[in-house]
Amino acid sequence: MIEFDLDTAHSILVVRPQSALDANDFAELAKEVDPLIATNGDLAGLIINAPKFPGWDSFGTMVTHFRFVREHHKHVKKVAVVTDSHLADVAEHLASHFVSAEIRHFSGDQLDQARQWIISGA
Repeated sequence: MIEFDLDTAHSILVVRPQSALDANDFAELAKEVDPLIATNGDLAGLIINAPKFPGWDSFGTMVTHFRFVREHHKHVKKVAVVTDSHLADVAEHLASHFVSAEIRHFSGDQLDQARQWIISGA
């Protein structure tokens, strides 16, 4: 399950994975994000606020996740990964080869700094 908030004033999507991700999570995200992209253009940023990554409920959901990323990554300028997990550094490096967004890792207590990084445009 993913909880999310859409800050339409700054065009920032904040996602908080709560438990193993399922295909419905990505359908719900698309239902919220796609109209904003269609109306206003690209998102300024995506903040992934995850103390730890909960994984997927199935291989099919993992494929759905990758498909969602493939279809949306060109519409996101910056991605902030807010976590204390050591996997974030590896994920940041790997993802930089597959997505067009600028990606940056922030420690778990730096949610406000991540938001400011996106808003500042720097």
